[in-house]
Amino acid sequence: MTVRLYDTRTQAIADFAPLVPGQVGLYVCGPTVQSSPHIGHLRSALVYDLWRRWLTYRGLTVTLVRNVTDIDDKILANASDSEEWWALAYRYELEFSDSYRRLGILPPTYEPRATASVTQMQDIIQRLIDRGHAYQAEDGSGDVYFDTASWPSYGELTNQKPADMVAAGDADPRGKRAPQDFALWKGYKSTEPVSAKWESPWGDGRPGWHIECSAMSSRYLGPHFDIHGGGLDLRFPHHENELAQSSAAGDGFANYWVHNGLVNVNGQKMSKSLGNSIYAAEFLDLARPLVVRYYLGSAHYRSTIDYHDGALVEAEAALERIETFLDRAARRLEGTRFLAEGAQVIPNEFGEAMDDDLAVPQAIAVLHDRVRAGNAALDNEDLGAAASIRGEVLAMTEILGINPDAPEWRPAGSDSAERALGALVEKLIEDRATARAERDFAAADRIRDELAAAGITVEDTPTGAHWSINS
Repeated sequence: MTVRLYDTRTQAIADFAPLVPGQVGLYVCGPTVQSSPHIGHLRSALVYDLWRRWLTYRGLTVTLVRNVTDIDDKILANASDSEEWWALAYRYELEFSDSYRRLGILPPTYEPRATASVTQMQDIIQRLIDRGHAYQAEDGSGDVYFDTASWPSYGELTNQKPADMVAAGDADPRGKRAPQDFALWKGYKSTEPVSAKWESPWGDGRPGWHIECSAMSSRYLGPHFDIHGGGLDLRFPHHENELAQSSAAGDGFANYWVHNGLVNVNGQKMSKSLGNSIYAAEFLDLARPLVVRYYLGSAHYRSTIDYHDGALVEAEAALERIETFLDRAARRLEGTRFLAEGAQVIPNEFGEAMDDDLAVPQAIAVLHDRVRAGNAALDNEDLGAAASIRGEVLAMTEILGINPDAPEWRPAGSDSAERALGALVEKLIEDRATARAERDFAAADRIRDELAAAGITVEDTPTGAHWSINS
């Protein structure tokens, strides 16, 4: 099957054809580490984790670059006398990394920081000046701007005309030839920390936001690569400006543009001004991280997620159906020849859904259909079918990153705690079996009631009693 994706630039579904057969270069705009991550950041990182997993499953070698913007106006504004800008940026970078880890997001192949690629940024700026697409402000500020009027294709990503665009608010407008011109280099100001400036041919200063990603993507993936991704809110001005400056500098840049939808809260756009931002750390504490991953990943990546009270409860219930089947199948198949016969192969319908612009909702529907079929097979003692379906379910959950048996979902120290709990419960179940064999049903019922009061369910099966912890 051919993987298809929605290309924002053409506004159409396209067959994905990598520039180098068998390889994929994927650049994703990562966080600007000015404050703590929120659930929108989690959703975006998860989307490209799913893309990476699926492209890898289809046999492609994926190089995923996700940058860290660690120098920016807001980072400097949020710094203080007690915490310098670079320390603040690193502190928040660690928060992002921890949130990604808790959500089971695979580490990127490369995760460059903007401050490590300033030389490459200056090289692009100089190329733009030499080609007549950038100019230095005449007001003595040291600012360098991209000349939007010099690039006829400016606006192609968002299908806008420059005259209709809002003015770029990323630098003092007094040195601009046109309001839409955006800053490539920002001259040093005496009110800024001395540590936040670099030498350049245009005077001391620091890079503009947009030039950072152009430099990092080309440095790690080359001047022409396959996919550029990011949140829908980055299409303009960030991605529009990236495309213009890289193309004007002579780079092929991204063949495809992919954008993920945003997260609303109770029908409203999440924003600091509305006071409805939900930060990643608190969100990951509302439910098991596995449940949070299931919830954030279950919608189509281009759609808007509207978070509401009860959403995680619904996700927990859906995930529990998968976990219950896998536990039940493992218990019933244990000790039989069928346990080793269930190859981990995805159903064709699942693959077709994922190939179709990463249609995860349809893929999850296939997953739950197989869970229902697997439970029916167990009810009918059709162990061959149950084993086959168990293998399919494991394969699908592994691709989606929601395999409940994967080690990343086991809390630290859980193995020793589970062993201790298991030994105690198994002893009580053994005592219960002895009581039943001696026809002391009152004692057997008492043991079962005590286990139930502790949140443990005992299920009597033809192969013996099995227990599970109630959620």
